[in-house]
Amino acid sequence: MATFYLTLNPASFLAVSSQKRLSSNSIQCCQDTNGQPRPRVTHEPSDNWLTSFPEKNPIISSPTVLPPRPRRIILVRHGQSEGNVDESVYTQVPDPKIKLTEKGMAQAEECGKNVRKMIEKDGVDDWKVYFYVSPYRRTLETLRCLARAFKRRRIAGWREEPRLREQDFGNFQDREKMRIEKATRVLYGRFFYRFPNGESAADVYDRITGFRETLRADIDIGRFQPPGERNPNMNLVIVSHGLTLRVFLMRWYKWTVEQFEGLNNLGNGDMIVMEKGYGGRYSLLMHHTEEELRNFGLTEEMLIDQEWQKIAKPGELNYDCLITGPSFFTHFEDEDNET
Repeated sequence: MATFYLTLNPASFLAVSSQKRLSSNSIQCCQDTNGQPRPRVTHEPSDNWLTSFPEKNPIISSPTVLPPRPRRIILVRHGQSEGNVDESVYTQVPDPKIKLTEKGMAQAEECGKNVRKMIEKDGVDDWKVYFYVSPYRRTLETLRCLARAFKRRRIAGWREEPRLREQDFGNFQDREKMRIEKATRVLYGRFFYRFPNGESAADVYDRITGFRETLRADIDIGRFQPPGERNPNMNLVIVSHGLTLRVFLMRWYKWTVEQFEGLNNLGNGDMIVMEKGYGGRYSLLMHHTEEELRNFGLTEEMLIDQEWQKIAKPGELNYDCLITGPSFFTHFEDEDNET
């Protein structure tokens, strides 16, 4: 096969370039390559201008219809682990490799059955589940046991998500030192206290913030939906750890540090359910009773906000929220007294 080479003579190239003339309707800037002023545009852009910049065209750039949001986001704490029974295990086995006990496996299986029964009460036949799971052994084992309650056609998929891992307590743990550290954490504050060579709950908050953004993007683009499907009966299940799940709820609902520190841990194999309300937002009160949520640690102000979440639409703000609203400020009382 013959090979052809094209050689350009710089002098001839410049000569040709210098012979070019700018048309009166060209859009140019400042000066041309010969240093001559460029002609100014005096005409209005034609309709064809929008085709070159589709983002400027309100018809072309209008957002497409978003896929339906999952019906639920179900938070599951792993079943009982060997570390929950005997803390000395942490001195010999890396935290990510601690496994479930026989009781923990049974708790996970029972949780899976409870999740399936809850979904089946919806009375629809096209429901599915999609799982996010911490990469720790005890959470992976929990997922395998939990998923036994679901047939293949019900499972849309799963993803291992490192940001859902347990709070890092610092590699192999010295039992006596850890006892002292946990006692110190109570005095210092559960959210900000950082374990030596480990994490604070505030550190977990930062990585959970990143996961939350990933989750919201997955929801917005319908990552759980097969091509062409718009199934409103998708249920997301997040299998993780007690503190990590409490921080997730704190981040999602914008709870304060004080409110976080008032929350109680979920039991092994227990779940808490964020269910889509009448307006499209997720509320804990769609599934749980007020008494259940009070036992979990929600205050009256938090429960009032959950009532609003039941009817609010995505993107709306609760301007009367007792958590983030003007009730935080005290100087308004002086204004009221002046009037």
